[in-house]
Amino acid sequence: MSAPLFPAHRLARALACSFITLALAGPTLAADAPKRDNFYWLGEFNKASTVMTVEQGIMPQALGVKTAQAVAKVIADGDQPGGKRPGDYLQVEPLITKIAGPDATRMHSGRSRQDILATTRRVMLRDRLLDLYDALNETNARFNTLAARYADVIVPAYTNGVQAQPTTYGHYLLGYSAVLSRDAERVREAYARLNLSPMGSAALGTSSFPVDRKRLADLLGFDGVAENSYDANQLAQIDIGAEAAMLASTMALTVGAFVQDVHTQYHQTKPWLMLQEGKLTGTSSIMPQKRNPYALNVTRLQASDTVGQAITAVMVAHNVTPGMPDYKREQAQDAVIGATDMYRKLSAMLDGLVLNPERALAEVNAEYSTTTELADELQRKADVPFRVGHHFASELVSYGRANDLKPADLPMDQVQRIYTESAKSFGIDNAKLPLTEAQFRESLSARNMVNASLGLGGPQPAEVARMQKAAEARLASDRQWSKDARARLDAAQKRLDDAFAKLAQAR
Repeated sequence: MSAPLFPAHRLARALACSFITLALAGPTLAADAPKRDNFYWLGEFNKASTVMTVEQGIMPQALGVKTAQAVAKVIADGDQPGGKRPGDYLQVEPLITKIAGPDATRMHSGRSRQDILATTRRVMLRDRLLDLYDALNETNARFNTLAARYADVIVPAYTNGVQAQPTTYGHYLLGYSAVLSRDAERVREAYARLNLSPMGSAALGTSSFPVDRKRLADLLGFDGVAENSYDANQLAQIDIGAEAAMLASTMALTVGAFVQDVHTQYHQTKPWLMLQEGKLTGTSSIMPQKRNPYALNVTRLQASDTVGQAITAVMVAHNVTPGMPDYKREQAQDAVIGATDMYRKLSAMLDGLVLNPERALAEVNAEYSTTTELADELQRKADVPFRVGHHFASELVSYGRANDLKPADLPMDQVQRIYTESAKSFGIDNAKLPLTEAQFRESLSARNMVNASLGLGGPQPAEVARMQKAAEARLASDRQWSKDARARLDAAQKRLDDAFAKLAQAR
């Protein structure tokens, strides 16, 4: 008997992946939105070139009208269901000349498929970088919202995979918000280098036609011109693409770290951090007790895929002669798209993140992560050298763990004994613990340690409140930048559409 075409285990996996994709998918384009593919951009470039060549006297006005009408007809035909949408200029040009004749090719004066491709890569990456930026900001908004909700909730923080010190979840989340703010700054800086136009550079050395490259840049929404024509077409695609791809990979590293932190808790029998049951989790086909963390899995997988896509973008550009097609493809775009999807999945996960404050505090209280503050207080309040206090605290921890005691359960007579012995190892005889029992107990409290912090950027309530306010202000500014960038692109689109329509409708 032949094997089934689609085995049951593959069907189950496919259905699970489909469910996850639907649950965590980001917004989709409206049905009537223009498809901004290669054909779309060739149409926009042809519109801009037709307008510019007429303005510069490269193409006669009457021919420009005829050419504009042909360009418009080819675009309209391609937008019809089942319409031809070739992505290569040499396949689009015959569609135009079939309507307007061979003279219509004058619009291609001073232009090459080289600068067309270089410009295509930039406008497509521009669209995707703005989408990435918006997705990043939406994730950051969720970090800030959760930070405000859990500003004062004490949780354990870890170094080397071991509980290190207590902090607040608000302080922890604002740390990630700070990273995302840096990522947003990097996107803005990359966008400034990206949004410069190669159009009109021809193959690599411009041409003898009076092409107005600044006019083309303005009509196509660029903030300026990529000046050196060789760089614009043959070199910039290497570093501009690699920069965008590496941005995406940097973001993925941070997201991966956060997901792993949540997953570490999810592993526990009694975790203090969980996901809401429902679309973010899934059951086992055989083990009824399981609530598999689908949201964590797909977000981590997407982060890993993004790193892989970014590395691919760099690898294909490595050790390649300038001008070769290897690095002029879509690998950088793919990495940016992957990072955008990653942030949308992370946002969905954050919407369903559930923290149990009592369980988090119980985990802190079961460990000795506050003993750093005990050593600090001995120095501040009793002038005990820090190393003496640190050694005492370390010996206290060893005793408590050996006797299965929590910090709150340490007997004071043993505390006093351990202090005396610890001080003696530094040549101090008959030393008595210079803290009352109440002071000693308070020094080991997580709330005391958090509130006692004085350093800039620490977990103390005043600092967390200050950082929360600053994070929200940064996010508002970041969101405004996106609105302004998109408004400039909309204004450029209107300038192009108006100029092209005026030419196409001229008599």
